[in-house]
Amino acid sequence: MSEQPGGVGRELDLRVGPVAHGGFCVAREQGRAVFVRHALPGERVRAVVTEDRGGSYCRADAVQVLEPAAGRVPAPCPVAGPGGCGGCDFQHADHGTQRGLKAAVVAEQLRRIAGLDIDVTVEALPGGPLGWRTRTRLTADGSGRGGFRVHRSHDVVPVDGCPITVAGALDGVLARRWTPGTEIEVVVDGEGHTHVAELHPGRAQERVHGSGTAVQHAAGRRWDVSARGFWQVHPAAAGALAGIVGEWAAAPPGGCAWDLYGGVGLFGSVLAGQVGTAGSVVVIESSKRAVADGAAALADLPQLRFVTGRVERVLPWLQDTPDVVVLDPPRRGAGKQVAAAVAAASPARIVHVACDPAALARDVAALVTAGYRMAALRALDTFPMTHHVECVALLQRTHDPAR
Repeated sequence: MSEQPGGVGRELDLRVGPVAHGGFCVAREQGRAVFVRHALPGERVRAVVTEDRGGSYCRADAVQVLEPAAGRVPAPCPVAGPGGCGGCDFQHADHGTQRGLKAAVVAEQLRRIAGLDIDVTVEALPGGPLGWRTRTRLTADGSGRGGFRVHRSHDVVPVDGCPITVAGALDGVLARRWTPGTEIEVVVDGEGHTHVAELHPGRAQERVHGSGTAVQHAAGRRWDVSARGFWQVHPAAAGALAGIVGEWAAAPPGGCAWDLYGGVGLFGSVLAGQVGTAGSVVVIESSKRAVADGAAALADLPQLRFVTGRVERVLPWLQDTPDVVVLDPPRRGAGKQVAAAVAAASPARIVHVACDPAALARDVAALVTAGYRMAALRALDTFPMTHHVECVALLQRTHDPAR
């Protein structure tokens, strides 16, 4: 492989160090950090530099394993390796090793950012590491074939299938030719129906094949929601998360609960069942589509009301004092402003649901500073084969503030 300016293409013989947040491991080469994909801690690999902008680090792909780790296995997907699909980070590791890597990342982020020394176990969900993905986004390459983008690139790798996607979901999509550059979103709902949205960059309109309404089942309810709206990708995730949130929230009968970044109200429905008709639940969500779907699904719960808007803008206007607050922010986390506002409302418990360990650690650090302690943590492997992991943290107030 020819070497390019800036070190790209340069070959390195590396001893791989610990896993880091983002789906890679860290090695060292002449004092610089090398972020290596497709490697495992402890391995010796031959790696090729894929990105080097100078400074303290560069990025590389492990193209040959000279001394493999015990958890290494052949990848089940032929395009999962260097230069291939960027969607999966850990197909070269067995499932137990994958969960161990994720647990190490969550623990490291909590220790480094929040100053908490926590033992973390990532729990497997039913169904195994393959055939679980119910929402898949593809891009049509220059010839119109559907495929996935290369890691940190706009290049598209055409595929014949995807082993982590629900069986049969992509058959019709991959069998046809699309306008080059088209984004194709495929969703399989809770009743096995497939919904396909055709999205063209630069155009506001979208074309939906199918009803566009996905039927989902979780928390003892049926949800008719927009197929393009947010719903957990793993079929067991919504129910598992709702169960943990309900157990830890323990909202008292007649009490008050807030569900922030509430989506269609999945967690809000659980809270509403706990407080009963004598209590109240406020669900704050910025997506008008999600609020409309949630209000229709939960019309039988008069104790629950939706407020449409950004959480940081709505919170100052809420008058009730919550007994419990559920936080389920986007990947970037709730942030210091929202954490401070929630702490100022002084709920006895805060249940934080997070899809990014670093964002969770930042939010937990802010809440600990504001007078809370992390009482429990659970981590779920909702995205097998990738570096992503879902965490739920329970925070309890450490003192009774003056009301």
